[in-house]
Amino acid sequence: MIFYFSATGNSLWAARQFGRHFDMTPVSVADAMKKGECRFDVSTSPFVMFVFPVHSWGPAVSMLKFFRRMELEGAEGKEIYAVCTCGDDCGRTDRMTAGALADRGLKLTRIFSLIMPNSYILLPLFDIDSPQLAERKLENAPSGVSAIIEAIETGKPESGLYKEGSAAWFKTKVINFGFRRYMQDGRAFHATGDCNGCGLCTEICPESNIRLGEDGRPVWGRECVQCLACIHRCPRRAIEYGKITENKGRYKNPLVY
Repeated sequence: MIFYFSATGNSLWAARQFGRHFDMTPVSVADAMKKGECRFDVSTSPFVMFVFPVHSWGPAVSMLKFFRRMELEGAEGKEIYAVCTCGDDCGRTDRMTAGALADRGLKLTRIFSLIMPNSYILLPLFDIDSPQLAERKLENAPSGVSAIIEAIETGKPESGLYKEGSAAWFKTKVINFGFRRYMQDGRAFHATGDCNGCGLCTEICPESNIRLGEDGRPVWGRECVQCLACIHRCPRRAIEYGKITENKGRYKNPLVY
């Protein structure tokens, strides 16, 4: 069984590629948690796979929440894989993932990373990739998926299928810790005058953290996980994060959205 979390479509695209090859229908962990249905029977599945983006050199917060809530019947003794999509490198996402699964009595068999276009835009010097770079990453992604599939099917320990990057300890232990502790608040988001109150942002927020106010415009609460689905997928580009995103690009995977 394949479980995925995706905000801008990169991990959704990857999950669909693995699902197509292994004849599995990917399950959205965001939908499962919204419905309160986190118990799954995986006894007939050949393995369990989690697909999710790297956020600030750690697993997406929504996937970490799913790890804590999920109940997987029949998972004992099964191979458990993780695939994390990232713009450049992953830091120690592998160790965080293995630890979160170990807390649930599950042993991570292997984790892979898949380079995809970058989407984080909430800090200075961070922006989406240039169109040329994004296109090149998307063109290379199928070969990355194929390499991961081969590694799973053959069990060969090929190197280079997980990119930790430099200063991995600092990025995950310090920056990701700060990200999870101090950045989980959505109140800096706001809608501009271009907002038409379509409500898409309220529907796609994995934490149900966005509601429409009396004026028909979205209002953000404190339960934000900084996935950026709202700001990138707004059809009118009518969402900003303070002033820091005003001159930055927007990204959604063109192969799924």
